Amino acid sequence: MARIDFAFGASDRLRTTCEVVRKHYQQQHPVLVYCSQAELLTRFDQLLWAFDPTAFIPHVYVHDPLASCTPVLLTTEPPEPNMHSNVGNQPVWLVNLDPDCPTTTHQFDRVLEIVSLEPNDVEPARQRWMQYKNAGHELHAHDLSTRKPT
Repeated sequence: MARIDFAFGASDRLRTTCEVVRKHYQQQHPVLVYCSQAELLTRFDQLLWAFDPTAFIPHVYVHDPLASCTPVLLTTEPPEPNMHSNVGNQPVWLVNLDPDCPTTTHQFDRVLEIVSLEPNDVEPARQRWMQYKNAGHELHAHDLSTRKPT
């Protein structure tokens, strides 16, 4: 079963996700970011280029010709670890931006969920928590609301 980390209380879900992706990129963890909603994933893609003027996080969509040599991949398709070339033989971590649990969660060692304070984000996250729990995944909660912004 996968380890699922929920980071609750983010002041801005997409910006916090950018920061999390940057951290894992710097630690050389291959990351796959999933959201079935193309518009939301496009917003995230654009923010990943601009959220910090000094940050550079190489990323492309999974079908891009550069995907095989890019550490952070984006997809609107049901995520699978083999979508990532897994450079360095590190396990691929899934970042779920979708309102639902991916049906392929069990294929990943680690899944990251970022949840804002917005009610339209909190309720779907509660549902995902229960689905993951009922499926037998290892759940971990992290409270971001008490952390100072970076």
